[in-house]
Amino acid sequence: MQVAPPASGVTPPAQPKTLDEVGISIVMMRDLLLKTMFRMNLDQVSALARVICLPGTLVQELIDMARQQRLVEATGTLHATSGGEMGYQLTDGGKARALDALSQSEYYGAMPVPLAAYTEQVKRQSVRNMKITRDNLMKGMGHLILPDDLIGNLGPAVGSGRSILMYGPPGNGKSSISNGIRAALGDKVYIPRAIEYSGQIITVYDPIVHSAAVEQVDDPTALRRSGLRFDTRYVMCDRPSVITGGELSLDMLDLKYNPVARTYQAPLQLKSSGGIFIVDDLGRQAEPPQKLVNRWIVPLEESRDILSLQSGEKFTVPFDTLVIFSTNFHPNEIFDGAALRRIFFKIKIDGPSQDNFLKIFAMVARKKKMPLDETALLHLLKVKYPTINNNFANYQPVFLIDQMIAICEFEGIPYQMTPELIDRAWGNMFVRDEKIAK
Repeated sequence: MQVAPPASGVTPPAQPKTLDEVGISIVMMRDLLLKTMFRMNLDQVSALARVICLPGTLVQELIDMARQQRLVEATGTLHATSGGEMGYQLTDGGKARALDALSQSEYYGAMPVPLAAYTEQVKRQSVRNMKITRDNLMKGMGHLILPDDLIGNLGPAVGSGRSILMYGPPGNGKSSISNGIRAALGDKVYIPRAIEYSGQIITVYDPIVHSAAVEQVDDPTALRRSGLRFDTRYVMCDRPSVITGGELSLDMLDLKYNPVARTYQAPLQLKSSGGIFIVDDLGRQAEPPQKLVNRWIVPLEESRDILSLQSGEKFTVPFDTLVIFSTNFHPNEIFDGAALRRIFFKIKIDGPSQDNFLKIFAMVARKKKMPLDETALLHLLKVKYPTINNNFANYQPVFLIDQMIAICEFEGIPYQMTPELIDRAWGNMFVRDEKIAK
């Protein structure tokens, strides 16, 4: 049985003690049980309880109800390896009912959480409830060397759980800073495997997006149980993060319907609930930036989103996500004033100062085992950088050192830094402005 670890500061969803507390209709629960037995060939209460994510006592109630309706029957045998558990199987009527239910929806397995119950859980674990300290954020940023005032600007932005726009010239770590914010979140939240609204099931938990925490398991032989069991229709996860770039389109923010399986999958922003949604390289998408941001206006202002079923019915879901926009464009080039007002924090990420550039260069060289050379560094600073008006960028130390390493390995010489190698590396960092004959 899953239990919530004491380290999690979020109140876990309580296990349902009765079928009424599951929150969905008896018919839906029964049909999900039958579909799961049919598709997975399960015949024991304990195995079914693990898969449909209900306590064994409630699964037994569903089995007993299905037996009364002549949909399930006991096999009359006890499994020697299962602690004396009785086996069950579908009757011909049960198989017919399972097939009919599957024709309406191929979903089976974990019982869904009703939308109303999920909304309450979102409030308990809201991203706006996080307490981010300077130490948390510094640890999340790891080895990044940042301007002194940047952490002071980022901290309140992250701690508020509101939207953030990071802008500035390319190659200065906006994506790395976004990932650092993700690492700083720290605690755990509970992600539903699926939610139910108006008889429709929407899958939410996605192992590609969600990182499940290590489960603690109650020892059944222990004199005292931990008492920290939670509703296993949820998965305890690190606060989620979704990162999109140039591939982001408006339809990725809508419910995804599978017409063959007749099931729904949650959109990206719902999967990121309780965590962060990073829109990287804003302005590189097929959709205009203004149009993308307009889609977020209601969610950003009202902490709720509106989704639509195939029938056209619209419904409201909680929107509890720290949205981070990252762009190389100046905000005034891609947004109007109304859109900018709705983005709560605007933080410019500039290139490093010369001192910070040298710190980054030394750190990268040490990590990659490239010996520093004073003559080569002076050549870089006094000869090469003046040609680009001393515009330092965070990506440049890694680029230049990797270039010199590649040259040394090709030439079969020890790693070294010389003015000549600096020149050769520099030549690959920029493209000369020239006309190409066609």
